[in-house]
Amino acid sequence: MLATYRPIFSLLRGTAFLLAASGLHGLLLPLRGQAEGFSTASLGLFGTAWAGGFIAGCFFAPRLVRKVGHIRAFGAFAASGAIIALLTGLMINEYAWIVLRAGTGLTMAGAFMIIESWLNERATNENRGTVFGLYMMVTYASIMGGQMIVAFADVNSAALFMVAGIFFCASLIPTAITSAASPQPLADVKLDLRGLYANSPVAAVGCLLIGVANGAWGTLGAVYGARVGISTPEIALMMSFVVVAGAVAQLPVGRISDMTDRRYVLSAAAFGCALVGVAVFLFAPRSANLILGMTAAYGALAYTLYSIAVAHANDHANSEDFVKLSGGLLLLYGFGTMIGPILGAFLMGRMRPESIFLATALAHFLLAGYAIVRVRARAPVPIEDREIFKTLPSERAVTPQGVLLDPRADSDNPEAEPPADAGDPDAEDVKPQGI
Repeated sequence: MLATYRPIFSLLRGTAFLLAASGLHGLLLPLRGQAEGFSTASLGLFGTAWAGGFIAGCFFAPRLVRKVGHIRAFGAFAASGAIIALLTGLMINEYAWIVLRAGTGLTMAGAFMIIESWLNERATNENRGTVFGLYMMVTYASIMGGQMIVAFADVNSAALFMVAGIFFCASLIPTAITSAASPQPLADVKLDLRGLYANSPVAAVGCLLIGVANGAWGTLGAVYGARVGISTPEIALMMSFVVVAGAVAQLPVGRISDMTDRRYVLSAAAFGCALVGVAVFLFAPRSANLILGMTAAYGALAYTLYSIAVAHANDHANSEDFVKLSGGLLLLYGFGTMIGPILGAFLMGRMRPESIFLATALAHFLLAGYAIVRVRARAPVPIEDREIFKTLPSERAVTPQGVLLDPRADSDNPEAEPPADAGDPDAEDVKPQGI
């Protein structure tokens, strides 16, 4: 059995380094920018620029891969990530960092699209669920591991920028030495806004608003921690706890949504998250333990919303539309993450640090209200006709290409099928030790 997954483990090792580099660099920049006295608007634009670059990369990467191949394209993306990480350590300038952050988003999108397409072709319909689960475990663990590195070094030194560059370079090794055949060319990414809204207005509007809230927190959460006076290790713990709490809460909340109208669950979770945000703003806690507890409660609710919204959309869709639908919702989420940091930075620049939670609460209140309004406009799908809830990552680490890894795509989309020789160790140019 281990021999079956050995090629996947090889690729996941490269993925782990790439995600650790992304987690470390993404947390380091706002902390160092805060220490350097960068404006709140500039700190918010770091997140907007990254999200914009990521979305652009989703459209650009398939063309580059078709032109030069998977291995060369991945090498270019990972090397570019390393160069950008090192440049941010050399050029301590807020405007340069905004531009470089957009470059990081683009290179990460390209690298992830290649990784996810490669994993998809090494998966079969029988083991796709296991491969998807392993990928999600590596995603969460590596991002948090990269963030926790910040706790062991001085953010004012160049060392952490160098470590991020090293991790980007290390992610190159598995693909650089592989002897396996390259996957099929990447499919172009398309966004059908009218079709997404027609299928499920709540899911389309919801994914945009969830992106607004998660984008604000993901970009400015570390800035909030620094400004309320908790230590750098505590900031790293806070950012990790939010993600862990959301990952743990997804399954129980999702199972509740399987038993009732998902819009009620979506509205209740969004409303609860908004109340937590308002409470943090009003009480302005300064105790590290209290901050960690309240932000973890926020994450437990906020990071369940995306999965519920996608599940609700899939309830109304035909099975053959799963890949197109989920990929489109992911792009809407990405557009939301461009808006959230700007809104959060605007409020934090004019009020106290806790006003970041006003930005998230606004998005969550709008989502809760809109979901309830739509309950009266459209009957729910009968429980027996729904798909079982599946957990999904709420971080911006998965591209539309990664949707093909979801077990629900195994029979819905021909692109999700591996090549005929993918599981044959004697097939030409495919070696078990490769990716």
